[in-house]
Amino acid sequence: MNSFEIFYREFITKGGYKTALEGLLVTIEIAVLGLIIGIVLGTLIALVKIMPKYKRLPRILEKVCDVYVGFFRGTPMVVQLLLGYFVLLPALGISVDGVMVAIIIFGLNSGAYVSEIMRAGIQSVDVGQLEAGRALGLTYWSAMLKVVIPQSVKNILPTLGNEFIVLIKETSVVSFIAVVDVTKAFKAIGDATYEYLVPYIALALVYLVLVLLITWGLRVIERRFKKNERNS
Repeated sequence: MNSFEIFYREFITKGGYKTALEGLLVTIEIAVLGLIIGIVLGTLIALVKIMPKYKRLPRILEKVCDVYVGFFRGTPMVVQLLLGYFVLLPALGISVDGVMVAIIIFGLNSGAYVSEIMRAGIQSVDVGQLEAGRALGLTYWSAMLKVVIPQSVKNILPTLGNEFIVLIKETSVVSFIAVVDVTKAFKAIGDATYEYLVPYIALALVYLVLVLLITWGLRVIERRFKKNERNS
């Protein structure tokens, strides 16, 4: 049998597609939940970094955020996964499965990058918008959350989309902590047949399709934003 016949037998006849589908769902779950956590953390960190530093507490919080961002941007994702799964959580006596660890680490990692994206987005909004909100009686934080941040999201949407694409592709390293994602599923097919050419080509196509779908979705959202701007 040639490579395609071997792959077909393992993927279709022997049910390898079931593991692949389950792995694909795990990949999407980790990336989506990781991005959501990252957006929440990144927004909070961005707000800390741009808030007035008249008092001591904001300055301390900024230093803490700088250390956090520096660590997660300065170390590889796989190292963060290994530290979290094999070192930190056991030391704390916490027992969770690999998928949850991956979601947490991906969220923390994404938060470090999203914080800079959000900071740039917030600062791209005209300062007059914040002042207008304050003039209407809103507090500083209310004006930021209700006026400035919603406008900044429109500006940073393409960059957030790129962050999501990066997370999708970086999930390929979660097999280091025994998580069966789509990469691990296709690798298992290759391990079972000792034929890796077709499984890895199929894996590359899966990632390519995911990225193309995300890119298409972002373009649709951007067009709707522009349409709403014209109608408002």
